Amino acid sequence: MLQVEQVLQGRYQLKEKLGHNAGRQTWLAEDLETKPSEKVIVKLLAFGGDIQWDDLKLFEREAQILKHLKHPQIPRYRDYFSLDERVLWFCLVQEYIPGASLKDLLKIGKRFTEKEVRLIAESLLNILSYLHELNPPVFHRDIKPSNVILGENKRIYLVDFGAVQDKAAAEGATFTVVGTYGYAPIEQFGGRTVPASDLYALGATLIHLLTGTSPADLPQKDLRIHFSDRTNANTKFIQWIEKLTEPSVEKRFAKAEEALKALKNNRAYSLPVKKVTQPQENRIKINRSRHSLFIKLPSKELSFGDGLVCVIVILLLAQFSFGSIVLIIQAMLTASVFSFSLHSLLLSLWLFLGYRFLINKFGYQIITFKAQSFLIEKWLFNHCAHQRKGYISDIQDVFQSVQISHHNSFQANGTEEEMVTIQTIDKRYSFGLGLSAIECLWLAQEIKDWLNSR
Repeated sequence: MLQVEQVLQGRYQLKEKLGHNAGRQTWLAEDLETKPSEKVIVKLLAFGGDIQWDDLKLFEREAQILKHLKHPQIPRYRDYFSLDERVLWFCLVQEYIPGASLKDLLKIGKRFTEKEVRLIAESLLNILSYLHELNPPVFHRDIKPSNVILGENKRIYLVDFGAVQDKAAAEGATFTVVGTYGYAPIEQFGGRTVPASDLYALGATLIHLLTGTSPADLPQKDLRIHFSDRTNANTKFIQWIEKLTEPSVEKRFAKAEEALKALKNNRAYSLPVKKVTQPQENRIKINRSRHSLFIKLPSKELSFGDGLVCVIVILLLAQFSFGSIVLIIQAMLTASVFSFSLHSLLLSLWLFLGYRFLINKFGYQIITFKAQSFLIEKWLFNHCAHQRKGYISDIQDVFQSVQISHHNSFQANGTEEEMVTIQTIDKRYSFGLGLSAIECLWLAQEIKDWLNSR
């Protein structure tokens, strides 16, 4: 009988039983050989009784396949061994992912927005692309809310590979039918599994998240799950999910990558009818690939007047800072705590103002787009002074815009400065002040073109 604090294999100390069912147990444990000790998940299978050879084969296959999977959103394999007490236990040790399953979140009343469901869909499709493109391909066969973890780091993880099957093992063999009613497609209950089978389960999972109702409890007609009247999601998104959950495997997306591309095309970014040609004196550096877009914008060009103002301001700040340092030294020598604190504060203020001034006048910007997010950074020399992060799935539009700048209190109307703006669902991210109008138009077009090509 396994108990709390019991140590398995002289290494894994059981801390909390997370689940048990018919000869199976799942425990949260600590790996005592790591310093400091790390939390792990220990899955146990008691051979005999209700557990037969087919169950043991699935358990061993899960261990063997997990050993070779290397993906940041799949828990890492740690160990596999047998434990012979009064009952023969087989033990699989995996990385522990702190967070909550989507099933647990649904149970406590969490209602997922369309934006959240889209992000979950993209994350799971990226994981499925990795699994299906392995040689041989690996099929999860049991995607459902309880097997998807929303980590404390806000990342999505796919867990529980107890029903996993690789194509090589499946050929010429017969296995126990696996899958969960409502999420598993028809062909899977007939013993056939293809990439589109996992896509069906993904679609059924997304339906549960959007409606708050298990697909098994939703009405069906001609074997299709009817859910569109239970959600306010975008029509195109609903149609995309309906294609994932087509009863006929031939009518679904064939691959995860195909489904992912179609999902992104739901949000196609409009390009101008006539493309803007690249400016002749282009100061913008762009490095573009299929998976990323890197943009470096130059610092503002200074006029003679601006340069003269910069010199005067820098000299004044240097003078004030030097004066504060002298006064701080005097305060230290006279042991005047009040004077020391006051002049230290003033020195910090001068240094801060000088730093902000240098960033605004001489800093340059780097904008990086990756698979799921974008980052706008302001750099001064080799130091990143400021950054803002957003998510690709939130982007509604990218366009050239204008900002009115008042350089002094005597200007009534101010000066118009061109920039590029990314409009998301609830925020605006602007950059490129100092670029010309044609440069901003061209840059906005290049960003849209990259977003559309993903």
